[in-house]
Amino acid sequence: MDRVRAAALRDLLAATGAQADWVEASDEFGSALRRAPRHVGSLLLAGPVDDEPWHLAAHLTDESQWADLPQLAPVLLRHDPPPDAPPHLAAGLQRLESTGRGEALLVVAQHDPTDPLLERIGDARRRGARILTLDQSATQLRDLAHDTLTVPDEPGPLTFDTAQHLISLAAATPYIGPSGLRARLGRWIEAVSGPRVERW
Repeated sequence: MDRVRAAALRDLLAATGAQADWVEASDEFGSALRRAPRHVGSLLLAGPVDDEPWHLAAHLTDESQWADLPQLAPVLLRHDPPPDAPPHLAAGLQRLESTGRGEALLVVAQHDPTDPLLERIGDARRRGARILTLDQSATQLRDLAHDTLTVPDEPGPLTFDTAQHLISLAAATPYIGPSGLRARLGRWIEAVSGPRVERW
């Protein structure tokens, strides 16, 4: 899903009303994520051992380039990176041991991860890192977070995967607060067709 389709889905969810509250919450969460890392390389991204958030890492990297926000490009923390991994895929969970103030950790986990990862997250929080979580039913993880967003577990176009697209989009877009359907549709039309040009 590219950013135009993600924006269209976001506006559709907001316009239909079924997920409007979640869309508003996702905008606020994206704004918190945008502000959390203080410098390039200070946004860390982690997930469970069996579901590392590669997809979100790629989208946040793309959005950071599109929005000229280099601090939004995450460092993906892997559970067991191979010795010959390229530099951008070589960071392990040991990186959390030096995490502190001015850094942010985004944890993406549909369900609660294993206790060792929860302990590392708690340690990073105690050292001053900002903890953000995206989950669906991870109550223990949520308890460790400064900012959290929960994806509803119900049928519809909003899934845990599509939510990650919307979060990366929200993080790269300045938050302007609630707005009406007309403003949302206007932003969608501009994203698809380009900005309006006044002729004189």
